[in-house]
Amino acid sequence: MKKIVLLYYALILVLVVLGAALVTYTLGRTPGNFNTGINSFVTAVYFTIVTISTVGYGDIVPVSTIARLFVIALIIIGLGTFAFVLTSLSSDIMSKRLESFAGRISSTEKRLLHNHIVLIGYGPTNVALLSALKQKSGHMIIVSPDKVVIDQLSDEGYKAFVVDVTSEKDMSSLNLDKAQRIIIDMRHDSLTVYVSLLVKNITKKDNIVIVAETPTAEKQLRSIGMENIINPGEIAAQHITKSLS
Repeated sequence: MKKIVLLYYALILVLVVLGAALVTYTLGRTPGNFNTGINSFVTAVYFTIVTISTVGYGDIVPVSTIARLFVIALIIIGLGTFAFVLTSLSSDIMSKRLESFAGRISSTEKRLLHNHIVLIGYGPTNVALLSALKQKSGHMIIVSPDKVVIDQLSDEGYKAFVVDVTSEKDMSSLNLDKAQRIIIDMRHDSLTVYVSLLVKNITKKDNIVIVAETPTAEKQLRSIGMENIINPGEIAAQHITKSLS
């Protein structure tokens, strides 16, 4: 947002400088164009700003036809520039507010996603990871189609967003190809397999960890070429078995 505002200020500055330059080095130097001489660039800048802002103090007035035509063009271009800047800024602010209200990720936040950790789904493993990685919360986001869950997590201070996990467009907006690690924990086997395949096609990197709740899900995931698979139930069973031996 800050870069966009600076860009708009630069656009207005260019308009002022160009207008002042034309006044200083062309019309202002020719007698009869204005009721008083414009002998310095500072005076030309003053006249240009007063003109495009439509303040019009009346101390410098175009007299000749060409000077009046120039002022008319300057006012039209100036008003158009100001209208464009105000409309664009208002649109960006309103869009960000609407996205925030809906729990969706904003365009500004998308641009900042780099080397981040993405938790997809709100299964038990991702819930535990949220707590364990809280110190890295600035570089971690969690996404889910469940707005109630996302609102709750947002209230707790996490970067949580509502995303249609079955939509390639929504998932691509998360900059998955720039993520440090992606953890998929969807609870449901069929959804886990579908989302894993979708994410794999988007990122093309070996940065995906998948939580498979059942042996069936694990088998299906391996059949589509997924390797980094965790089965919490199996890990727990092995741990308990070792403690009993």
